[in-house]
Amino acid sequence: MQHIVIIGNGISGITAARHIRKLSQNRITVISGETDYFFSRTALMYVYMGHLKFEHTQPYENWFWKQNNIDLVRGFVTKVDTQKKALTLDRSQVIQYDKLILATGSKPNKFGWPGQNLDGVIGMYHKQDLDALETHTDRCKRAVIVGGGLIGIELAEMLRSRNKEVTFLVREESFWNGVLPPEESDMINRHIREHHIDLRLNTNLEEIIPDEAGLVKAVKTDKGDVIPCEVVGLTAGVSPNIDFLKGSGIELNRGILVNRHLETNIPDVYAIGDCAEQREPIGERRAIEAVWYTGRMMGETVARTICGNRIPYNPGHWFNSAKFLDIEYQTYGWVWAQPKENENQFYWEHPDGKKAIRFVYDKNHRTLLGVNSFGIRLRHEFFDKALTENWSIDKIINQLKAANFDPEFYSTYEKNIKAAFQKSAQTVS
Repeated sequence: MQHIVIIGNGISGITAARHIRKLSQNRITVISGETDYFFSRTALMYVYMGHLKFEHTQPYENWFWKQNNIDLVRGFVTKVDTQKKALTLDRSQVIQYDKLILATGSKPNKFGWPGQNLDGVIGMYHKQDLDALETHTDRCKRAVIVGGGLIGIELAEMLRSRNKEVTFLVREESFWNGVLPPEESDMINRHIREHHIDLRLNTNLEEIIPDEAGLVKAVKTDKGDVIPCEVVGLTAGVSPNIDFLKGSGIELNRGILVNRHLETNIPDVYAIGDCAEQREPIGERRAIEAVWYTGRMMGETVARTICGNRIPYNPGHWFNSAKFLDIEYQTYGWVWAQPKENENQFYWEHPDGKKAIRFVYDKNHRTLLGVNSFGIRLRHEFFDKALTENWSIDKIINQLKAANFDPEFYSTYEKNIKAAFQKSAQTVS
């Protein structure tokens, strides 16, 4: 029996632990400095908004871990000795391992802004961030959020739910325009402002200004504006949480470098989730993917490999989902912010400006390449099959009813989308 130690109790590490237990009787230890028990990170916003209590974000009862012989250790790993196969926790406790899985996740980016470590400056990535936000909520009249990504808009929604004024600083010319095509990005710009959020595009943070007590008092932008506030949310992306591994001999780049089997350069050491960086990116995917479902898939993959069924990590077709305030978003396949030479695109938007769909397909073969959907729920299985089997855009347009996942009594738009597609095809021809 081997001792398998997992650093990190997020979705990647816990999925690995659960599947190792299903497949073996190996001793398992999970180390985390964040919380005692695994919780759903994506649900933190709903705790703040009053829809859930924190204990509701924990998928397993506290007795689950002991019953399944998974040892939980609370603490931060400060040193990894790969020659002795030993971990040092909080500079004192030592834990030996036979195999080590690094699932240490991400940390928020900080770019050296003056005042970035003041009391009242938070991210929204960890349980401690939620606690810090609660601490400052009563004194907060206005918050400034820095960075136009998915975490930023979640934080904006959280604060607005408690009637806090929110200013949103986005350095790009349009929200998330490095990911979304112009029409979709403009839709989200409008939607943010409709929720009484002060969206300032093409604006950078220069400085966070303290008061006499060392608390946040204001921010200064590169436009020269000084915005009074009591909370600053830094949501300008994340980076792999790997600083403690420097000097360990484990090869690092932006993340922990791994092969397709999620193995590092050190025997018996693996990395999964947000902290792992593929040496050779898979298809069009990024080398580092801070996405919930890929972390879960990596956890299951590495568990099988450790338990004797060595298989490569295969995430399949790209997909993702999110919520921009009241607008749900899904994407399957590849939809680039700027179309590529081999692509044709069809875009339909509802007159209310809150529902839209974009299909991207090959100019020559007419096969589907990707789809974006806003405010219309789509079936994952439908588009996964369509991408696998290289369905044509015409076949998909004719089967839109089967692709719809919205519940009964919801309005449907297949006829409108099909008519617009046929009209656009006539215009092109």
